Amino acid sequence: MAAKRLIQYALTFKGIIITALAALMVAVGADVLSPIVSKNMIDHHITGIESEWVETAKSPQAVAYGSRYYKRLAYASEEEKKGKKVSIVQVGKNFYFAEGKVETDGKHSIRNGKVYVTYNGKTTTYPAVRLSYSEVLRFYSPEVPYIINLLVLYFALYIVSGLGQFAQYFYLQKAANRIIQKMRNDVFSHLQKLPIQFFDNSPAGKIVSRITNDTEAIHELYVAVLSNFFSGAIYIIGIYIAMFLLDWRLAMICTVLIPVLFIWMRVYRKFAQKYNYMIRSKVSEMNAMINESIQGMPVIQAFRREKQTKNAFEKLNGTHFRYQKKLLVLNSLSSHNLTGILKNLVLVSFLWYFGHDAASGLVSGLSVGLLYAYVDYINRLFNPISNIVNQFGNLEQAIVSGERVFKLLGEKGEDVSSEAVPRFKGHVVFDHVYFAYKENEYVLKDIDFEAKPGETVALVGHTGSGKSSIMNVLFRFYDCTKGEIRIDGTDIRSLPRQTVREHMAIVLQDPYLFTGTIYSNVSLGDPRITREKAAAVLKAVGADKVLGNLEKGLDEPVIEKGSTFSSGQRQLISFARALAFDPAILILDEATSNIDTETETLIQEAMDVLKKGRTTFIIAHRLSTIKNADQILVLDRGRIVERGNHEELMGRKGKYYQMYQMQHGNRAEEAG
Repeated sequence: MAAKRLIQYALTFKGIIITALAALMVAVGADVLSPIVSKNMIDHHITGIESEWVETAKSPQAVAYGSRYYKRLAYASEEEKKGKKVSIVQVGKNFYFAEGKVETDGKHSIRNGKVYVTYNGKTTTYPAVRLSYSEVLRFYSPEVPYIINLLVLYFALYIVSGLGQFAQYFYLQKAANRIIQKMRNDVFSHLQKLPIQFFDNSPAGKIVSRITNDTEAIHELYVAVLSNFFSGAIYIIGIYIAMFLLDWRLAMICTVLIPVLFIWMRVYRKFAQKYNYMIRSKVSEMNAMINESIQGMPVIQAFRREKQTKNAFEKLNGTHFRYQKKLLVLNSLSSHNLTGILKNLVLVSFLWYFGHDAASGLVSGLSVGLLYAYVDYINRLFNPISNIVNQFGNLEQAIVSGERVFKLLGEKGEDVSSEAVPRFKGHVVFDHVYFAYKENEYVLKDIDFEAKPGETVALVGHTGSGKSSIMNVLFRFYDCTKGEIRIDGTDIRSLPRQTVREHMAIVLQDPYLFTGTIYSNVSLGDPRITREKAAAVLKAVGADKVLGNLEKGLDEPVIEKGSTFSSGQRQLISFARALAFDPAILILDEATSNIDTETETLIQEAMDVLKKGRTTFIIAHRLSTIKNADQILVLDRGRIVERGNHEELMGRKGKYYQMYQMQHGNRAEEAG
């Protein structure tokens, strides 16, 4: 499945990949032709003088020897071929001029001015005269122009091969980078579509690992694995074709490699897949733990849990190390060791066959050039084979990483909708709403209330009573299990989630600031919120009194989570952010629970500014901040147990009264 999806991603940029493969074909063609050029140079020109010559008149390519001229039979015209036949024969380190046609195959020896040739069990003698060094050079002189031309062709092929390899590497790298860019964009874009429930159940470190580490492993697939597998396959095919064209009997010796490599690949994958899966899994877990430890470092150090945290990390890291070691052993067995053994076996088999059969005269047509070409081809053959085998590890890593990435992409999400609706009036109705995070474990039970446009509704209750869950279903972070939530008479489930949230805003208990500037945190990149508007809303919520002394004003840098700002400053920036988007429905989630009394006054004033003309929901622990709410809903174990305004609830002396009394002591009696 993962391999199929990876191929689909590759096909997205098939034009670039086809260009790379075309360049690769050119490089392979040039590379495969080089040994054939070498063979022709050796057989036809370097050792070519050891062939049949004819006596002729003085002419181009004719060599003077004694008082006569001789020309290689290969260069002679039909008329010249009728002349007297002679041969140049090499025996040991010396060359001899012999009468008649001397057989080039078989075993040659020289005795008493005669060349003895033993071939197929039969010995033939030829009168011969040893040639001097200058005479040998004279017989070589017709070959020099051909050798020079072939050398030029040989180096030209190398240049073409180099250019082709450069082009295929460049375009494969380009395709790989484009594929990974698209994949990362797809994964990150898909994250925006996933429900909040997914992030509640998935550690951030594991998600980050899939977007960064796993996609980087896939990048290696397209750069190294794809390059080596494609180039290797084309090289191997090209080399085998050339070898079969030169001599099919010798080529058959090399075909034993194909089943051996296939069997080894199957064995390797069986173990490597398991090891790589564990390695990638432990990397994700370590990333999650590192992320969690950094976020919770104050708690770890405050409670002196450094050693325990270190031990837990070492346990994960130890498991990762063990599987890395197993994979290392497997890769060590499969890389240079395997290919080195196979290469030596093929070379030994080839040399034995060549030496035994050629020397005994059982097979004709085996030449020095052929020997050179085959040794060159065998060496060239094992380069791509070695590269392919060495990429087995990266291939398995990429497939395992691909499975993890595609599993994330396979999580059910919703497309981000751009559908717009007119600004809400803010009439919110919860109609007998039930909700459960886990099946049949309801955290909201029969929630039934109405918030009219412009009203402020306060939600109070002990921890776990369901206050935040009401906000979660109103914002459609989750959908209610039973019942219905309506805004201006429309069931919110009939609208896309983004459309529902278009005219809503939330201020969290622990406001989240993004890396950037104060302005970017107020506008969140929305072009409708200009710098002037951002400055105006900051002033409206009173943030200018706290942030006014900052050197860079709106351009003051904000690092991760706004850790250089106080809780009150972060809260005021988040208030300004909410006001800038002018929501019809506003949710304030414990907005004053983490700030000092002095800043609370400022926050309270900011809240009053924010609430004007909006339907506001306030989740509050400090009951003093909600005295002016139009209605207060008291929650207990997921149910509304009391409702009314502050005076009504204090007069009943029920649960709200008890909570208020716990916070304010005897002042509760006076307030009542």
